Amino acid sequence: MLDKTYRPSEVEPKHYEQWENSGAFAARTESNQSPYTIMMPPPNVTGSLHMGHALTFTLQDVLIRYHRMAGRDALWQPGTDHAGIATQMVVERQLEAKGITRHDLGRDKFIERVWEWKAESGGTITRQLRRLGASPDWAKERFTMDEGLSAAVRKVFVTLYKQGLIYRDKRLVNWDPKLHTAISDLEVEQREVKGHMWHFKYPVEGMADTYITVATTRPETMLGDSAVAVHPEDERYTHLVGKMVRLPIVGRLIPIVADEYSDPTKGTGAVKITPAHDFNDFEVGKRHDLPQINILDRDAKLNDAVPEEYRGMDRYDARKKVVAAMEELGLLDKIEPNPHTVPYGDRSGVVIEPWLTDQWYVDAATLAKPALEAVETGKTKFHPKHWENTYYEWMRNIQPWCVSRQIWWGHQVPAWYGPDGHVFVEEVEAEANAAAAAHYGHSVELVRDTDVLDTWFSSALWPFSTLGWPEQTPELARYYPTDVLVTGFDIIFFWVARMMMMGIHFMGDVPFKDIYIHALVRDEKGQKMSKSKGNVIDPLDLMDKYGCDAVRFTLAALAAQGRDIKLAEGRVEGYRNFATKLWNAARFCQMNECAPVDGFDPRGVTEIVNRWVIGKVAETADKVAQALSGYRYDAAAGAAYQFVWGTFCDWYLEFAKPIFSGSDEAAKAETRATAAWVFDTILHILHPFMPFITEELWAQMGDGRDVKLMLRPWPVLPGLHDAAAEEEMDWVVRMISTIRGVRSEMNVPPSTQVDLLATGLTATKKQWAKTHAELINRLARLAVLETAADPQRVAQAFSHGAAQMVVDEATLVLPLAGVIDVDKERQRLEKEVTRVDGEIAKVDKKFANPDFVARAAPEVVEENRERREEWAAAKAKLQEALQRLSGA
Repeated sequence: MLDKTYRPSEVEPKHYEQWENSGAFAARTESNQSPYTIMMPPPNVTGSLHMGHALTFTLQDVLIRYHRMAGRDALWQPGTDHAGIATQMVVERQLEAKGITRHDLGRDKFIERVWEWKAESGGTITRQLRRLGASPDWAKERFTMDEGLSAAVRKVFVTLYKQGLIYRDKRLVNWDPKLHTAISDLEVEQREVKGHMWHFKYPVEGMADTYITVATTRPETMLGDSAVAVHPEDERYTHLVGKMVRLPIVGRLIPIVADEYSDPTKGTGAVKITPAHDFNDFEVGKRHDLPQINILDRDAKLNDAVPEEYRGMDRYDARKKVVAAMEELGLLDKIEPNPHTVPYGDRSGVVIEPWLTDQWYVDAATLAKPALEAVETGKTKFHPKHWENTYYEWMRNIQPWCVSRQIWWGHQVPAWYGPDGHVFVEEVEAEANAAAAAHYGHSVELVRDTDVLDTWFSSALWPFSTLGWPEQTPELARYYPTDVLVTGFDIIFFWVARMMMMGIHFMGDVPFKDIYIHALVRDEKGQKMSKSKGNVIDPLDLMDKYGCDAVRFTLAALAAQGRDIKLAEGRVEGYRNFATKLWNAARFCQMNECAPVDGFDPRGVTEIVNRWVIGKVAETADKVAQALSGYRYDAAAGAAYQFVWGTFCDWYLEFAKPIFSGSDEAAKAETRATAAWVFDTILHILHPFMPFITEELWAQMGDGRDVKLMLRPWPVLPGLHDAAAEEEMDWVVRMISTIRGVRSEMNVPPSTQVDLLATGLTATKKQWAKTHAELINRLARLAVLETAADPQRVAQAFSHGAAQMVVDEATLVLPLAGVIDVDKERQRLEKEVTRVDGEIAKVDKKFANPDFVARAAPEVVEENRERREEWAAAKAKLQEALQRLSGA
């Protein structure tokens, strides 16, 4: 017999260990089943499980478990990312605590230290994925720095270089002055700051007392200005285009150029152009062939390109000095407060500088064309579809991709330099030496490029490098292209787009047929989770408290396409109660001797309740399968939940009780076998969402089951729908539900049995009422059910107070005189309507205030809108209850 309570902490590790040790997660490359492949977005090796991980990996595991059961050879390819900067920072902090820097160790020793740390601590995230119930093929686990993937990275870099698609160039990058490396846009955090706008007057050369005023948030960069730009159609400045201004402090002459980048409606309409320190200015500089004057060093201190008294100054100290000097020269027009965003490094926490450096770039525009076409032609589809627009926007405006980083941990750029700076790009040093000897006519000493590659470069190869490329392995031939990528919207450009580009270029085919973009997990008020707000929810804590299955089911049930998840702990508790309901249903079945019967044929049952529930469970299995095939996780979870809690537990088992306690042995045996068969089917349907409790119940509900539930086939049950049974039993359910609802609205005490007077029933339904009278009376707590009530008695009931309801074509009347105080109940309902009206008025008053709608946080506006909808629904129900009371 099952224990009285379900204990997730005992069940979960036991089953996971059995699954993994038995090879249940393994894909079968030699299988004749159709392959189904998902590439796990590799979490950072430094990471630990957060709620975003919990969502994305739950959704992937639901798909992989479903397709595995549906007869596919399912490969969920696992692995972790070396996370260049993040991992290097972890190890550098450890060294710092001992008073050591990486430079003290030297590159080779430092990298040895990182590998040691990875061996000791790098498995945290994969252990936590196991805790979540994730079922990837762990035997195939890869790491972006393992030898096979490193070979793939070198091959791709060299190939692209020799095709002219990778090159070295001097361009602006996001420079982190603390970490001393270029970083990607994804690693830049835009923060709102209360800054200033300084208006400087630049004197026009050759025109006495004539100035052009520019506005800037960064006065220190004026020392690197190489032009002033005005809009070509701005009549205020057309006479000045082509003239020169003398740059204050520096004394350099710089031109006034006409460029559409300048917005005549903003500020003065004239903007200073500093090509070496602003991304937009860099583009203006290219259009007008302006000099790029870099005034900062790698620490964001001023260099030798500025007047001597500014050299070596911190950028912010230089700012104060520049402003003071401009004021002294009489060229400071005004200072205005100016809230604006400033880029910070998300790891270093310092302000990022656009900085001009020599870096390696990928010609992303060329690679993007076939990747764009693949989505435009439907070869790869986004779900939800609207994310295609984001993809198109980025890909059609794509810039060269900076792939070099000035750190030590990562894939070192496979480039070597000769004595004269000539570069040799080869996969290994021996090939570079041979190429150099051929170039120079003799052997020379080469120096390797010290940069490493952007982490996204190796991640872009993930769908094929993990399968053994550049070797032509059986796995590569079988599992590429993959079926679906499940990921968040924030990395569509950084990862999804780059996998598309690399996959098409090197494999000749898209890396995945579908891309499912899931939303953010927010707190219950709709706010983004952050440590500073103190609203971060830890999935591991929730699993400790409520069990893994409850967390997984919650995330799936809330994963509506295109809508962020508002996660309240109460929802997880609710689905823990669902797990408890399932456990209790299993105990009820056991107590009533509902054991699986070998050879049970659901098509052979005769009892109407059994025909009804078999049709319903077959329909549910089909609904869940269809929903999962369309990535409608919420619909799939909702269909399973409604059937299990509602149809099976609340209705079928209640309908079965009189049969179990009755004397009809044939009906009893059939119902026991049916209940066991339906319960087994439920376990199959719920397994992708709730793998642990379903596997435990599968093992305990049947004797000698040697096949794990996760390896059982998905229930495909055609031809089991019984329209006649469905119509009859659904009517019984509607009758009981309606009566129960009205009893509750009218505050009829649960223990009180009342009469029900029915008029207008068809002959068929009168017969159904007669057949199921015992059920209806017991479950609706009726004393008498009159199926052809005397009109005089109905009229009398109304005159003394009664509630009226309609089910299909029939009118049902509950006489309430003597059961409740009708007048008092009417007053209570009227008072409640008034209270709810007041709540609605409060919200309406807020929405009538334009400032509230304009200034309140979007989540607050949405919360108030939802609250109004809830009050309006409550009011409608109250008014309906009032109308039910005769004479209302």
